[in-house]
Amino acid sequence: MGIIPEYFEKGFIITTVPQRMIWIDCLRLIASVSMVGLHASSDINGQPFSAFEVWDRTGPVIFRSIMYLARTELFLIISLFLLFMSLDLRPRNYGHVITEQAKRLMRPFLFWVVVYAFYRLMKAYAFGYEAEIWAQLFDPMRWLGYVVLGDVQYHMHFLPTLFAMILLFPICLIAVDAPWVGIIVLMCLFAKREADVWLWAHKDVVPAFDYIVRLVKVVTYMGYGFIAASAYGLYKTIGRHGLFRYFGAMLFVGSLLYIIKLVYSFRVIEFSNWQYNYEPAFWADFLMPCILFFSFMASAKIEYFTKLSQLAPYGFGIYLIHPIFLDIAEVILWNLALNPMAFIIIKVFWAVVLSFISVWLLSKTVMFGWVVGLGQFPEISQISNILNFKGNQKPPRNE
Repeated sequence: MGIIPEYFEKGFIITTVPQRMIWIDCLRLIASVSMVGLHASSDINGQPFSAFEVWDRTGPVIFRSIMYLARTELFLIISLFLLFMSLDLRPRNYGHVITEQAKRLMRPFLFWVVVYAFYRLMKAYAFGYEAEIWAQLFDPMRWLGYVVLGDVQYHMHFLPTLFAMILLFPICLIAVDAPWVGIIVLMCLFAKREADVWLWAHKDVVPAFDYIVRLVKVVTYMGYGFIAASAYGLYKTIGRHGLFRYFGAMLFVGSLLYIIKLVYSFRVIEFSNWQYNYEPAFWADFLMPCILFFSFMASAKIEYFTKLSQLAPYGFGIYLIHPIFLDIAEVILWNLALNPMAFIIIKVFWAVVLSFISVWLLSKTVMFGWVVGLGQFPEISQISNILNFKGNQKPPRNE
């Protein structure tokens, strides 16, 4: 399948071009919608509906296990894969890449940091913890966390993590020429697991705990960078057609990992809390994005899903904006005492549809298309033209 440079000209979000990578588009859209489902699959306290009976929380937990197949780590692999491909097609120096990515990623990020910092008050007032949110808004250290860590909202960590990984991207380039180097991801995940266990056991004595945890995350997540580089190396040398014969093996490995995820899910159902100490689930969760990426890459049938490809450009915006509608749904629905599964289905449908509509509307504007990755950052002259309403202009003088 031929690739053209214009595929990357507008940055992180791929725009409409004559020829698209349908398998990548499908991955992006599935990952976006999966994140909506994941974030909708717990109660308002982030727990697996612990107050309900075992049967009532079974559906939500199994639903979550499916949604969690496409984690935010899949976004990282996709983003870095496209970065390595774009560098091959349009070589740039390190400084140019970082400046380019800072504009494309961090401008929308900073916009949404401010939006979510204040938007959270809506849900806070509804559930009675507004004093805590107001205290955070007047705390400079919390704002530092919002900007550096993205902890203003549960999904915002993705962009600063991705940008930090892009700062380190040169170390992954060796895997383009030697795809076997991608196996480094196993060592990276092992290091993450061991470091996280120690850090959380010493949370009260580790200074700047949240920042140390994020540093460990960025460094160990570079394993996904090696996976992305090795995937592009395979794509470049043998092409997707050369990978088709491996699709069955990828599907088999993915099935094994999902069996482990099911065991974890039934433990959650049984004990009514997240089973963080069940180590096999860690490996299943964090290896699944790699298997999912290579499975789509090795799938010959995925090319038929052209309709999904047309919707893919809206995926990034859906990811960014969906918590707005999930919060509204929770405020409206929580006191109705719905069955947990009904509660989740309504939230997901509501959030996906309204997020898509909102992203589509924003993409049509000159001023705000960039906040969902579907437009250029407006120039001062464009802003001036928009604000310079004709009704305020004086009629031309007759000479």
